[in-house]
Amino acid sequence: MKIICVAKNYAAHAAEFDAVVPAEPIFFLKPDSALLIANQPFFYPDFSTNVHYELELVVRVNRLGKCIQPRFAHKYYSEVALGIDFTARDLQAEAKRGGNPWTVAKGFDGSAAVSAFVPLEKLGKPVNQLKFRLLQNGAQVQTGDTSQMLFSVDELIAEISKYMTLRTGDHLFTGTPAGVGPVHIGDTLEGFLEDMPLLKCRIK
Repeated sequence: MKIICVAKNYAAHAAEFDAVVPAEPIFFLKPDSALLIANQPFFYPDFSTNVHYELELVVRVNRLGKCIQPRFAHKYYSEVALGIDFTARDLQAEAKRGGNPWTVAKGFDGSAAVSAFVPLEKLGKPVNQLKFRLLQNGAQVQTGDTSQMLFSVDELIAEISKYMTLRTGDHLFTGTPAGVGPVHIGDTLEGFLEDMPLLKCRIK
């Protein structure tokens, strides 16, 4: 199972880091050991002092596919979830300064919290019309709308499948909207999809 993550897929998020809006999707991988499920707590790593939350819509691939055409991409998923891409921002900044990959900043154990998956049919809306939000200790810190993605889910699936085979069970983190910020020990993060509470993560 692969965890495929998309960077800078919301213009407002790119702007908060003074980043150039990409002309094509940018993606990276997390190992399966990064997966954090069933509302398990996130344990703050001892190698970072600046871990950030990034709430995202997650799509689960439901069949094998390679070089998928955009018009057929919708056949490769039927369920979505919420996920938090935990990022060691200090390690990421250090890697960027040196022109090095920032795998350790994104791929450490427990850095991909994922809620239970919900069928799109149950939500009653297409994947490109979903709203989601994150609360930190009861205060809203992030809101997202998949209609504002720079690259739609179908476009992402088509692009990624050019380079690597998608397999049943692969998770696709589709990018985070603006509003990312630090977490602290003792925090509680709660994610809502279309006002449905799906994700709860305590920071320990």
